[in-house]
Amino acid sequence: MKYQEFLKRDHFNFEELLAFSYGRLITDPPEHFDAKLPAPPFLMVDRILLIESDGKQGKIIAEQDIRLDAWYFQCHFSGDPVQPGCLGVDAIWQLLGFFCVWKGSLGTGRALGCGEVAFNGQIRPFNKCVRFEVDVRRYSLLKESGASIVIGDGRIYIDNELIATVGQARTGVFKDIAYKDYPLRSKYSIGGIMEK
Repeated sequence: MKYQEFLKRDHFNFEELLAFSYGRLITDPPEHFDAKLPAPPFLMVDRILLIESDGKQGKIIAEQDIRLDAWYFQCHFSGDPVQPGCLGVDAIWQLLGFFCVWKGSLGTGRALGCGEVAFNGQIRPFNKCVRFEVDVRRYSLLKESGASIVIGDGRIYIDNELIATVGQARTGVFKDIAYKDYPLRSKYSIGGIMEK
């Protein structure tokens, strides 16, 4: 897919998201196009049904099919399988990072935090489909550094029942932080506070 086509799309299927996670979706990426989604099994989205923007705001609707043999059911918990709630929060961060790149941000995505998280349900092996709905409240491109920040509120549904909310989720995209030479040692092989 050409970069300009990517910027105009309003939906993405699993094959496209998988290609994006491996850095192969865009055939003519611009300089500093380092963004990726996590690869499976940590990719928490199977399809983006809608991604749209109205200036600095927007909306994302995505889904994940529940698989009986999902990796997290094997270990969380033995004898009591349930999808960890934190994976739903991470799905919201993944979608917000994708939104930044879809808006034209260049660099590598990082989760930056969130406000209140509330769970009032759970995801079990025989559920069918998780739906994520994210209202993008503010997208900002920081001209001095080239970084971008997005803030959104997410709702998580399982089989059409609202089971979690994530308020003020924040994700950023930053240039020149990717650790591309893993597992070799380099200036990016040690974590810690990111410089301005």
